[in-house]
Amino acid sequence: MEKHKNTSIVQNIGIILFSVLVAVILTKTGAVKELLTATKETEIIGSFLAGIFFVSIFTAAPATVALAEIAQSNSILLVAVFGGIGALIGDLIIFRFVKNHISEDITYLINKSKIKRLASVFSLRSFGWLVPFLGALAVASPLPDEIGLTMMGLSKMKMSLFVPLSFFLNFTGILIIGLIAKILQ
Repeated sequence: MEKHKNTSIVQNIGIILFSVLVAVILTKTGAVKELLTATKETEIIGSFLAGIFFVSIFTAAPATVALAEIAQSNSILLVAVFGGIGALIGDLIIFRFVKNHISEDITYLINKSKIKRLASVFSLRSFGWLVPFLGALAVASPLPDEIGLTMMGLSKMKMSLFVPLSFFLNFTGILIIGLIAKILQ
């Protein structure tokens, strides 16, 4: 079991590093910007694709610019709805990966380390709401969604709560971006 768990941790770290590498390459080569620029003219598709890229620290900046530009010449509400749906899909990919793979690895590492006692404090019933709440705040803030999604995934948040919460938080953030873009236009 010990060897299997170590292999799982190494595989998950490899997947994360590969994902980061791909995201950096896509951003550095301008592929994300080109894709978002090409779809900007079609409000729904452009908003949806920009929403997917809106959730990652590596692609959030070009996605935010694309959403602002789309909102300047289109319905802010439609941009926020379809951008929110795209962001929900991006969040779901990250959330499922964290919840199904990474949370087990982190729990294993905590149990093997000296911070087990500190971690047990946060698993008390009185703190059960704190980690997902802080995760939701991180998703709603300009911080990368990965931080908040990790907190929500580690807290074993149910999918039935995560989906509407993620959509609402991303919808609201994109709506604010659209409103600011319209004001500054």
